[in-house]
Amino acid sequence: MTKRSLVAISHAIERAALATAEDGPLVVLALFQRTPYFERERAIYERIAASAAVTVVAVVGPTPPELPAGAYGVVLDGAEELAREWCVVALTPRFGATLAAYDRGEVAPAATLEAGRLFDGHWGFRRDEALHQVIRLRARLAERLPEPARSRLDEVVARVRDIPAAPGESRAEAAIRMLADRGERVQRVVTQRAEPADGPAGLLDEPGLRRWTGEAGVTASGILRVALVGVRVDEPPGTPERFGRRSAARETQAVLAAITGVLRPVDRAVRLADNEYLLMLPALDETGALEVAGRVHEAVGGLARSYPFVAFTVHAAVTVTDRRPLPLADVRHAVEWAAREGVPVATLAPEPTGAR
Repeated sequence: MTKRSLVAISHAIERAALATAEDGPLVVLALFQRTPYFERERAIYERIAASAAVTVVAVVGPTPPELPAGAYGVVLDGAEELAREWCVVALTPRFGATLAAYDRGEVAPAATLEAGRLFDGHWGFRRDEALHQVIRLRARLAERLPEPARSRLDEVVARVRDIPAAPGESRAEAAIRMLADRGERVQRVVTQRAEPADGPAGLLDEPGLRRWTGEAGVTASGILRVALVGVRVDEPPGTPERFGRRSAARETQAVLAAITGVLRPVDRAVRLADNEYLLMLPALDETGALEVAGRVHEAVGGLARSYPFVAFTVHAAVTVTDRRPLPLADVRHAVEWAAREGVPVATLAPEPTGAR
C-alpha cells in the first residue's frame, strides 16, 4: 500500500471512532512514526481523546509529543520494530477497525515523495481483528503506559471478550473495500493527468522540487533515505561564441537528456543553474548512487560522438540522507569542491544518526 492509501484508511477509522454510537467504551491506539505526522491530525485526536475511554499516541523521539487532555503518549526508540509501523486501531464491544502497516523504506512513482512511500500491511473493519491488535500493542507498550491507562485498557478488552462479534461484519467490510478500491483507481487517474507532459521525464522546476520533497506539506526526518547526486557539466570557455547560440541550446538539451536518461520512474531531477543539476534517488544506498554518478559520466561523455568539438567536463558529488528538508546546500558545496579540485565523483561524509 502507498502512503496515500494509508492516509485515506486512517481517516476513515478516525471518523468511525468519532461517530455517535451507544456501543460501550472506546479504545483508540495510534502509531504515527514521527511527531510531524501526528501534528497534522492533532485536531481530530483532541476530539477522540475527549470521548474515548483510552487514547494512546506513540511516536519516535526523545520525548512524547504534546498531547490533548485525556490522551496518553508513548515514546518509541527509532531502532525498535514499532518505529516502522503505521497503525490505527479503534475498538468497542460492538465495533472494531484496524490499519496495521510496516514501512518498507521504498517508494512507488507518485506525485510526491511522501505519497509514494510503500508499506506492507492490512486493514479491515472487524471487531475481533481490532481486539487482536489492541492486545498485541498493549503487550508491547504496557510498560510505557501509566497504571490508569493499563487498567482502563484491560477493562475494555475484558468487556469486548464477553460479547460475540456481529455476524454481518463481513458484508459491511466488503462494501467498504469496494469503495476504497474505486477511490484508489480514481486518484491514480487524477494524479497521472495532473503530471506535466512537457520537458524531460523526471525533471522538476524549483516549485515542483518543493512540492515533490514535501516542503509544502508534511514530511519528517529519519523516515526514508534519499540518495542525492549533484552534477556539474562544464563546456570549454567560449563555446557559444565559437559554435553559435543555436548549437549551444541543442547541446544543453542533449545534456539534459543524458542526465535524466539515467533516472528510474521514482527518481526526480532539478536544474539548479545553467550547468548544475541535482538527482534525487529515493531508497537508494551509496553504492547505487555512485553507480548512477558513473552512468551520468558515461552518458555525458558519449555526447562527444554528436558534438566532437565540445569536450564536456563532469563533476559530481554523492550523499545519502534521511534529513528533511534535503541538504541541497551541502551537495552543491561538495560539487563546487569537486570541480575546484578536479575530482570526478566526491562523496560526502556519512551523517551521524539524528544529526542536523
